[in-house]
This record gives sequence, C-alpha cells and structure tokens, in this order.
Amino acid sequence: MAATDMGFRVIMTEETIWLGGQLTSQAVPPDEHPWIETHGCTRRYRKFRNDVRAYYRQFHPLTTSARRWENLNPGNGWVSRTCLEPRVAVAVLDQMLANAIGTGQLQIFYETVPTSATTGADRVDSVTVLHKKEGATRTIRAKFVLDATELGDLLPMTGTEYRVGSESRSEFGELHALEEANPDDIQGFTWCMAVGFKPGSNNVIEKPAQYEFWRNYSPAITPPWPGKLFSWDVVDAISMERRTFSLFGDWGLFTYRRIVDGSLLETENPVDDVSIINWVQNDHFFKVIDQPEEMVDETYENAKQQSLSLLYWLQTEAERHDGGFGYPELYLCPSAVGTATGLAMAPYHRESRRIRAQKTVTEAHIGVEMRGELGGPEKFTDSVGVGAYRIDLHPSAGGRNSVDLAAYPFQIPLGSLVPERIKNLLPACKNIGVTHITNGCYRLHPVEWNIGESSALLAGFCIKNQLTPQEVTASDELVKEFQRLCVAQGIELDWPTIRPL
Repeated sequence: MAATDMGFRVIMTEETIWLGGQLTSQAVPPDEHPWIETHGCTRRYRKFRNDVRAYYRQFHPLTTSARRWENLNPGNGWVSRTCLEPRVAVAVLDQMLANAIGTGQLQIFYETVPTSATTGADRVDSVTVLHKKEGATRTIRAKFVLDATELGDLLPMTGTEYRVGSESRSEFGELHALEEANPDDIQGFTWCMAVGFKPGSNNVIEKPAQYEFWRNYSPAITPPWPGKLFSWDVVDAISMERRTFSLFGDWGLFTYRRIVDGSLLETENPVDDVSIINWVQNDHFFKVIDQPEEMVDETYENAKQQSLSLLYWLQTEAERHDGGFGYPELYLCPSAVGTATGLAMAPYHRESRRIRAQKTVTEAHIGVEMRGELGGPEKFTDSVGVGAYRIDLHPSAGGRNSVDLAAYPFQIPLGSLVPERIKNLLPACKNIGVTHITNGCYRLHPVEWNIGESSALLAGFCIKNQLTPQEVTASDELVKEFQRLCVAQGIELDWPTIRPL
C-alpha cells in the first residue's frame, strides 16, 4: 500500500491464496495495545480497522445495539478490540488494494514462494520464485526487495547476515538473555484452527493418528511444565506458577479469541459462536528455521496433528466447566479459515530470522526492569514508527519456558530496518534488528504492519533520491527528511503515553 501510494510498481508474492499473514492465512485475531482506538498505529492500519467495522455493519445482520457500538468488536473476544473472521480481513485488504491492482501498479503472484536469488556488489540482482502447484518459475528483478516472509526466507538466499534464536547475555548485556547463545531457542509456533460450539450437538471427529502421543505429551522445558500439555493447568507466563483455565466461565479460553459472537447477530435461526484455538496447548515446540525441507514438512504435519488431537481431547476427555468430561458440541469451521479442514492455511510463527542491522533493539532499550529509574523507553532519534506490547516469549524449541516481561511503549528505529551490508534488501515484518528477547514485543500485528510501511517508504525514498539505506542513516538531515515523509504518510513517531505494559 505504501509503495504503490508513492507511485511505484510492485510485484508481491504470497505463499497461500490469501494476503494478510497473521490476520488471514494464519487465523490470528490482532494482538493490540490499550490505546489502539486513539493512537499508536499507522493511518493505514487504522483505516483497516475502521473498514473492518464498516464491512460488518454493511454485510452482517447486526443487532441494533451492535450496529450502534462505536468501537464494534465483531467477535467480542477479549484478546483484542477487533476480533474478526479471517475471511473478512481478506475482503477488506483486497478492497484496500483494489485500485493499485486495477491500475496495474500491483501484481500479486499467489501460491508462490522464493527459491533462490542472485547477488553482486552487496546488492540483490534478482529473485527466482516458484508457483507451488504449477511448478513454474519466474525470475524477478527490482530496484528494491522487501522480505515479508514469515521466517525471513530471503536472508539466507541473498547472503544477508542474520541471527537465529537467542543471543548470549554477553552480546548485548540483556538481563533475561541466556548465558550462552542458542540457535534452537525459538518460540513455538502454532497451527491455529477455527472451532464452533453448537449446544446439544455431537461432532466428535475421528481420533487423530497421533492422539495418544499428544494426549500424554509433557513439554521438556525449564522451568518445568506442571504436567501434561493437554490440561487446563498451565504455567503462568509471568509468575511461573500453576494457573488453571477452562473452556467457559471465568478466564474461559473459548471467548479469548472468539471471532463470531452469535448474540451480536439478528437472524431467524441462532448463529453459533466460533473461536480461534491458539493456546499454549497447541503451541508446537520444535524448530523449522534452517532445517532440511523433509524435516520441516514432518514438523508441520506433527503440528497439525497436535491441534487436531487437542480438539479430540476437548471433545472427549477435557473436564467440563459444568461437570463431566468432554465437549462434543465443538466442531471445526472450515469456512471461517478458507480451508477444507478447519485448520488455518498456514502456521503462525512468532519468531523469524532477524537481520544483523545497523541498530539492534535490546531489552535495555524497552524493558521496564532493565530501564530501572530511567522512567521510560529509549528515545530513538531515528524513529520510523511505534508499537506497544509486553515482551512475550512462548516456550521454545530450545527447552526454555515462557518469558513475559513488562515493557514500555516503544519506537521502531530506522537503523533496525537497515542491514549492515546489503544495500537494496529491507526487512518488512518481524525480521528486523531486534534480539530474541525484544522480538517478543515487535512481532504483533500493528507493529509488523508499521515495519512493512516504513520499509516500503524507505525503499521509495531511496529510489527517488538515488540513495542507499545506509546513506540515509549516515546523514541526520536525510533521516529527518525521511521522517517527514513517514509523518506525511500517517506514521506516528513517538508516544504521548509511556505507561508500561
């Protein structure tokens, strides 16, 4: 959106049939901060949120009270103020891009992934992409390449220097870093699924092939898990003490990421509630970054089996909030996620390869405990955006349990978008210059959106002024000029609020 609005021609590849990543193909309702309704996101992201609400008012039979709800939360889930169906996010994003597609400024190649690249003189010359179904390849040449893949796939292909997993405490002096670096210390990923609830029905699925394994699985992590992963008892991410959830009632997980709330709809027949199951119980604590393709395929299949096994456990064995065992009323909702199975199109990855950047954001910049008496986050004079979230790291493939730390609302420094060496490749999501620790709060929907916009604007700024990103960051005047462009494009550079999360 940012690049085409600047007048550039863009070619975008998308691995699935839906644009949108977390919002759509991964089926993750937005994780947002408390101030999102008034500030703390880009103008385009705010338009997306407003357009989502307008879409529901136009195309859904909302009740009168729901229609009048100014800050409508379509699913009425408590993880976010805009819990929405992935298919609605797709419709809104497609509409936002319609003009650029119609004018030919934007070409989208769906079901297409990068496979290789050519480089020279610290530049990316071309990227070859593959259509997964047809097997056809094409080579794309462009003045700038933006990597918005979920795992930073272009970084090894282009020889861009990057980090994986956790850094050692000695590298950046982070209070909660490991003593020794561990490339396997990567947060678990999740294969989300959409599940409905129809009172009085019986929808028990066929027993998954791996059910016995996952039913008895206990993560080998430190500090230790309280028992089996399939349980209402989990480890509180902050206190590391046992915490008990349920499906319904107080702290009910079904309403956590609920994307359809039937009580908001006025229909002849009742509409079932639908929720996205993205819990620690279906987090998959196994590494896929920089692993052989056959191992990745096997890991992904295991993750799907884990999610289906969780559903079967919920349907047949989970302790009910109202007595007894099993919720046969639960059922998979393929239409909500655009698949035949009810599982999301793609896995939800919380962590990526990260570029070795000119500036790396560390815990010392934003962590409340490390900032001590400073009373706020590091102020970056080269800010190109903002975000806010706790430092939230899920249990990892390296055997480490959750890390959940208070953080100040933060800025996105321009230097974190600029690789040390490569001159025309920019990170466009969570693959920026952050550490394993700070990735935990730079990986959320509004922040990744902001990073993508800022990277595209930087590419456009460089092309128009015949500069490299490294030349921009080397000049205070150029940084200020670029920041003026960001502000004009609707990007906030600082926070009026510094209350920690």
